[in-house]
Amino acid sequence: METFDVAVIGAGAAGLFCAGVAGQLGLKVLLVDHSDKVAEKIRISGGGRSNFTNVNVSAANFLSENPRFAKSALSRYTPQDFVALVRRHGIGFHEKHKGQLFCDRSAEDLINLLLAECAAGGVTRWQPCNLLALRHTNVDGQSGYALDTNRGTTTCRAVVVATGGLSIPKIGATDLGYRIAQQFGLGLVAARPALVPLTFDADVWAPFASLSGLSLPVEISTGTKKDFPQFLEDLLFTHRGLSGPAVLQISSYWQSGTPIRLDLAPGSDVATQLAQAKVHSRKLIANVLGSLVPARLADAWVAQGAAGGQPWQRPINEAADKSLAALAERIARWDITPNGTEGYRKAEVTAGGVDTRCLSSQTLESQQSGLYFIGEVVDVTGWLGGYNFQWAWASAFACAQGLHAKLRA
Repeated sequence: METFDVAVIGAGAAGLFCAGVAGQLGLKVLLVDHSDKVAEKIRISGGGRSNFTNVNVSAANFLSENPRFAKSALSRYTPQDFVALVRRHGIGFHEKHKGQLFCDRSAEDLINLLLAECAAGGVTRWQPCNLLALRHTNVDGQSGYALDTNRGTTTCRAVVVATGGLSIPKIGATDLGYRIAQQFGLGLVAARPALVPLTFDADVWAPFASLSGLSLPVEISTGTKKDFPQFLEDLLFTHRGLSGPAVLQISSYWQSGTPIRLDLAPGSDVATQLAQAKVHSRKLIANVLGSLVPARLADAWVAQGAAGGQPWQRPINEAADKSLAALAERIARWDITPNGTEGYRKAEVTAGGVDTRCLSSQTLESQQSGLYFIGEVVDVTGWLGGYNFQWAWASAFACAQGLHAKLRA
C-alpha cells in the first residue's frame, strides 16, 4: 500500500493549489476527488474566463463569524503573488469592473496552470475516486490518517479538506467537508446560499414581473448592523425577483424576514428634479421620471403607485408637491422584503462552514491534529468579484506552508 505525507480531498481551486505548493515544497501528496474533472467552478466562472482574483482584496471584503480570521492568510499570499504566477505561465489577463481580473482567453488556461503546478510537485491524482471513510490512526506513537476509497486504502500523516460548499450541486457539490468536520468534533456555522438571486411572494412581485430583463445601477443595503456595507452595483429584474451584482452582493448579508433597501437613482436628487420639472414642464410624471430611471421602470412605478392610490398618472405640473415628494422618496428608498433565495442551485458560493474558532489562522490546521480545512468549506465568504478565489489561493498557500513546517520539522 502506497503511503503519502498529505492527502488533499477535493480538486477545486483551493485543493489543486494547495497540492501543487505542498508537492513543490517536497511533500509527497495525494489529491482525491469524486469527479473525473477538476475545478468545475473555475471552468464556469466569469462567463468562462474566470474572475480569478481582485486587486483590491482586504479582510473587509469577507464575511465570517470571526471577520479577522482571514487576515493572516490574505496578507501572506496576495493578489499580486497570484498574478505573478499567472504571468509566469504566460496567461493573458485583463482588469474589468472594480479591480476584477479575468483570463483573456479561457478559464481553461487557469486550470492548466494549476495542473502544471501539481505536476511540478509530483502530485498523485486519484480521479474519479470516492472517499468511503476517513480514520485517524496512531502507529508507534505517530499520528496519521487512513483513507478508505474505492481505489483501496492508503495512509498519510495529514489530511487537507478542500471540498468546497453546497453551491451548484450539478457540478458535484456535496456536504462531505462538513461531515468530516463533524466526525472529528469540530464546530460548524450554519451553511446558507450566498451570492444568490432573491425571490419574492408572487402577489408582492406581480406589479414588477413585467420588468424581467431590465437592468439599472442601484445602491443597495439591508439590515441595521453598522458593519453591513452598501453596494453600488447593477440590479437585474427577473420573473421571480431580483438578481444582478447588486443583489448577489447583498444576499450574503440578507437575513430572512428583513427587507432590502434600494436607491433606484443613486447620485440623483429626485425630489429636487421633480420639483423643478413641475415648474417648467407639462410632461406626464412618467415621462419626467423616465429621464432619471429606465422608462419601463418609470411606467411601472407610476402604474403601481396609481393602484395604491397615488395620483401619479398625470402631467407633472398638475401634481401636488406632497405626491411628488412621496414618489421621490419611494425611488430613493424602496424597501421590499424577499421571501427567500434561488437556493444552492443558483448560489455562486456557500456562506458558513467549518467554524474558524476550530482552526489556526496561520496554518488552517484544526484542533484535530493533522487535519486541515481550506477554501469555501471554511466559514469565510468573499464578496462577488474574485474575492472567493483569492481566499482559495491564500488559504491553500498558508496550509501548504503549515504542512511543510509540521511534517518536515
